[in-house]
Amino acid sequence: MSDNTNEKTSVHKPLVPAETNLKEFTLKAILLGLIMCVVLGAANAYLGLRAGMTIAATYPAAVIGMAILRIMKGNILEENMARTVGSIGESVAAGAIFTIPAFLIAGVWDNNHFMSLQGYLESAAIMIVGGVAGIMFVTLLRRVMVEDTELPFPESVAASEIHKAGRTGGTGAGYLFGAMGFGGLIQLLAKFNFFASSWEKFISFTKTSIGLKTGTGTLLSEVKGSGGALITAPAVSPAYIGVGYIIGPRLASLNFAGGVLAWGLFVPLLLYFLGPSLEPIVNGANGNEPVGWPAMAMIVWKLIVRPIAIGGMLVSAGYTLWKMRKNLVLGLSRSISDVKKAAASGHDVIRTEKDLSLKLVLLILLGVGVATFLLYYYFSNDLVAAIVATIVMLIAGFFFAAVSGYLVGLIGSSNNPISGLTISTLIVAAVLMVALGVKGTSGVTAVLGVAAVICDSAAVAGEMLQDLKVGHILGGTPWKMQAGDLLGVIFASLVLFFPLLILHQGDINSGGTGFGGKALAAPQAGLMAMLSQGIVGGQMAWPLVIVGMLMAVGFILVQVKSPMLVSVGMYLPFETTAAIFVGGIIKGIVDKIAAKKKFNDAQKARSENNGVLIASGLIAGEALMGLVFAGLAFFDIKFWTITDNPSFWISIVVFVIIAYVLIKYPVKNAGSPDEPAPPSAVF
Repeated sequence: MSDNTNEKTSVHKPLVPAETNLKEFTLKAILLGLIMCVVLGAANAYLGLRAGMTIAATYPAAVIGMAILRIMKGNILEENMARTVGSIGESVAAGAIFTIPAFLIAGVWDNNHFMSLQGYLESAAIMIVGGVAGIMFVTLLRRVMVEDTELPFPESVAASEIHKAGRTGGTGAGYLFGAMGFGGLIQLLAKFNFFASSWEKFISFTKTSIGLKTGTGTLLSEVKGSGGALITAPAVSPAYIGVGYIIGPRLASLNFAGGVLAWGLFVPLLLYFLGPSLEPIVNGANGNEPVGWPAMAMIVWKLIVRPIAIGGMLVSAGYTLWKMRKNLVLGLSRSISDVKKAAASGHDVIRTEKDLSLKLVLLILLGVGVATFLLYYYFSNDLVAAIVATIVMLIAGFFFAAVSGYLVGLIGSSNNPISGLTISTLIVAAVLMVALGVKGTSGVTAVLGVAAVICDSAAVAGEMLQDLKVGHILGGTPWKMQAGDLLGVIFASLVLFFPLLILHQGDINSGGTGFGGKALAAPQAGLMAMLSQGIVGGQMAWPLVIVGMLMAVGFILVQVKSPMLVSVGMYLPFETTAAIFVGGIIKGIVDKIAAKKKFNDAQKARSENNGVLIASGLIAGEALMGLVFAGLAFFDIKFWTITDNPSFWISIVVFVIIAYVLIKYPVKNAGSPDEPAPPSAVF
């Protein structure tokens, strides 16, 4: 990066000039931002735990903020503030769902501990320390990164254009809110058993045998087989379909390919060869309760196939970082010089360039360091280990925050490989804990604590830098946005524990197993748990993990675009990946229609923006309604159901209606060819 910072500053002209002082850090903007922070964060927690993916909250937060503040006579900088605070909850949620459930999946926390005041305080402390660290790191780097002409910040530019468009006319809020209501209604009807939200059937294989004979026909050995295949329909889920629509047909197909491998190859193959030995358990021999073949298929998938998928995710995360190695090295090499440049620019105090005081930032970072040490000492009960873990967190946290911010500038926060960065840290921390002699439960807890803090820090850093770039374009005041995000991170950290708790315990009360189970797969947290257990606790199912690692190497050799998505598809229930695939197919249909109608770039952009808003609304609507019903289950509140045996034929009609909405309105809103092109808001 060149050193012409002052030159670039003079060329840049924000929408609201530096000498113009509009209301910005107002009560209505902050309160609205905090509400969106929790709501969008909770929705992303729901989605991430179930589907292993989150959506960028910048666009929904921008649209909702504009719609509400327009009624309240708010200005564009208040909208910018509300969006900034509102979107930070998604990054806190991403950091939380990638790591907090790992404490339960790894067995270092039991259910009673998680539900206790102690569990709440530990979870909140991890999120607060990581989030505040991420904000402080980005504050040191903000100026040089947002002014770097080599970083396009695609999602930031799109979000800023949404704000500008809102000043001249429609905001798209009607489609977003309408889709939220539609998604919530479908989830409500599913919970009332108006239609079947899922369907499955087990097809038994004919009992056969495979014999090995000599050249003379003598039978040397014989392997008997039975078992079968569990056939599952896509889940009737607006959220999953919305995710598939947003990521598009190619990525949705890759995710679905993982599901096909798991449920079309591995599970049937294992059941075929294990079938004869499993039959007594399945049929309930010796007076035991019959398990049944569908349940046995789930057990085989969870205990054998999932560790293979985790091996695939591990290599895939490393491969993702390797593909980005040039950008990673550049980000690391620049981070130190960027701090020096940021410190040297302290004389510039014009409103649009004023950050939080460097002395205040360093003081807060000192406090973060102390809090981190106390947190790790509390987890490990080992002074040396706590000191080492703190040093690792501060160094790795800063560098990964810089890398995260740099990658967001290149490819947007939606594509930021947070889990890959976190896995790298987790492995380093685990090896260090073993070298220091910290093993067992305390070692696993300390490793997960380090990973959780850094994951949260990197996620917050990337999201915040994206929002600071929007503010740079619109003319927002950096220190006010940084202060607003500090409030948002702390508030989200104190509140987002409760959606996690409600989802986990609500699933258990509904007959599930909570985090790591069928309904709340939490693939990233499962990966963190298995790695920490395997390295520190010696509990890794290494043969299965190694098989998965070799499988991912095979994916890489045949040039699969995203081995990680395929591996995640193996880890998730088939009904989830199938529903995401349905969403991808719907988006493919929209693309085909656009090609047939010969939409120009402007029409394609309008169609895509409208589709993304509707898909985001479907996701948020189901997620919020899902949280409501999880809360009812949490408190053991029974609700009325229409029938005990809902029909899946009605479910097919629901699929058709969702597809109709996601096809008709984006195509309808493409507009005429001579209208100017809006920014692309593809996630």
